[in-house]
Amino acid sequence: MAEDKKKDGSALLAKKKKVKPRKSRDADCCSVNFLKCVLHIFNVVFMFAGIGVLVVGAWTVATRHRFVALLPTPTYPAIAYMLVFAGALGVPMSGLGCCGLKTENRTSLLCYTYFLLITFILEAGAGGLAYYYEVAVEDELRAELNNTFLSNYALDTTISNAVDRMQTEFKCCGAVRYQDWRRSAWHEHDPRLLVPDSCCKTVTNRCGVRDHPSNIYHNGCIRQFTNHIRDHLIILAAVGVGMSVIPIFGFLFSCVLYVKIKHVID
Repeated sequence: MAEDKKKDGSALLAKKKKVKPRKSRDADCCSVNFLKCVLHIFNVVFMFAGIGVLVVGAWTVATRHRFVALLPTPTYPAIAYMLVFAGALGVPMSGLGCCGLKTENRTSLLCYTYFLLITFILEAGAGGLAYYYEVAVEDELRAELNNTFLSNYALDTTISNAVDRMQTEFKCCGAVRYQDWRRSAWHEHDPRLLVPDSCCKTVTNRCGVRDHPSNIYHNGCIRQFTNHIRDHLIILAAVGVGMSVIPIFGFLFSCVLYVKIKHVID
């Protein structure tokens, strides 16, 4: 009997040695309280960063999408909408993070961590796509823009309005050169008009019957349009890649806090 009790006591002692003691709330430099303080500060930064990304994306959609109909692919608007969505997550995400920190609810923290990861993917993806498209857009426009002008003008209202706005704003005529309009479906409908009225230096009704340099612009639009798109893509790329760094820190800190809360003694 004595030997059995001795064996039971030894087994119990061995089990106690295997169980690691739980750490207290302020046990080390990366304690729960420290991480909560850091994440509260991060939430404020993340919220304002999200508002900034949202403003850039919304500004792009509101003011820079007037020529989107002329682009052969939807890449450019997709980049802007990705930034809008990523930025829109900033405020509710900050609220979710603060609630999770206050209650120390591990489920809320886990959802917060996943949303931070989604935000990082959206912003980094938008930035990377903008960098890629900034290089590819020139070849894309050279291959397709002239055909879009000649085949769809006066047949598609959205494209017609975009072409007119472009020629008026950039003071140009035609995609490559003004003579291209003579090969368009629009010109065949009314051969007396050599170029659309939006090519004229002073826009009046049927002013496009004369293609003299004193009346119309002779330079094509493709170079100015390409530079316009590329310049803005650089801004979107910088915002996307730059802001994607911020969620990484929140993701790492929230992961550490999620694990530490499990081992905390109140």
